[in-house]
Amino acid sequence: MGAQTSRLPLETQASRLHIISNKMSLLANIINTVKDVVEVARSTAQGMSVTLSHIPTKKETVCYPEEAVTIYRLFRGEHFLDVNEDGKERCVSCFLCAAACPADAIYIEGAEDQRPYEQRIGMDHRYAKIYQIDYGRCILCGFCVDACPTDAINHGHNFEWAVYTPGEMVKDKEYLLGNKWREPDVEPTPAQRPLAAKQKMEKLNIVLK
Repeated sequence: MGAQTSRLPLETQASRLHIISNKMSLLANIINTVKDVVEVARSTAQGMSVTLSHIPTKKETVCYPEEAVTIYRLFRGEHFLDVNEDGKERCVSCFLCAAACPADAIYIEGAEDQRPYEQRIGMDHRYAKIYQIDYGRCILCGFCVDACPTDAINHGHNFEWAVYTPGEMVKDKEYLLGNKWREPDVEPTPAQRPLAAKQKMEKLNIVLK
């Protein structure tokens, strides 16, 4: 009997400690929950304060395409293939743009044109017979522009890419050459006018900032 009565207080004490531990754990959970609620409320209030601060300000809604939309000059839009002052294609089919492209979006087939400068289409004997960019792959990183040694490829400002089929995302050489003349601040030289006349698409309805 003595051995049993000596263990009872120890068991009771352990039970009480267990109950206290559970209560402390429950209290800690409640405190953490309250902290989370306060943090969420603070973040929500901060975000709503920014939203509410813009309500009284004047709104500017552009009814595009009826009205021109303002775009920064550094905007990376759809590419265009450039020509020199004589209207000769700058691309020499060196494949550096295709090699630099991380998305493998550029396909080129080169060819040789041994005719005199006045008769050939490119400024060099070598030119791109086929030049395609798959905008389903292109990430507009600008690596191709940086890699080109003749400044043949550049970013334009066209952002209208809505199409019905994936195949329409692939733009060929003629399309990319024509994109140059869609830019709002580009005017052809007398030697470039025959090329610009082939462009049937309208000028981009944008204002460069």
